Amino acid sequence: MFNLKNDNRGLVRWIFIIIIAIIILSYFGFDLRGIIEAEGMQNNLSYVWGGVIYVWNAYIAGPFDYLWNDIFIDLIWSAFIENMEIIKGGGPVIDPEIAPKSF
Repeated sequence: MFNLKNDNRGLVRWIFIIIIAIIILSYFGFDLRGIIEAEGMQNNLSYVWGGVIYVWNAYIAGPFDYLWNDIFIDLIWSAFIENMEIIKGGGPVIDPEIAPKSF
């Protein structure tokens, strides 16, 4: 009758899985600090981080900047702030000039 499935537990589930994985690795004697601080691991992490920075700068930063500044800030956020100021001043929620006329 009712769908009680909750798909909003993704982050909590991943945190729980990571904690369980760390406990299991610790049980089998893996030293995570030693693994992370190893020179080879640091080199690999630096290489991957450099790749992430390159992909961000080359492909993602431009479109993200456009979406954030020109779409979100200029169109959505500015209109939101303007309407909140009108409501704060006691004005109407909907501009009577653009509101649909009743029959």
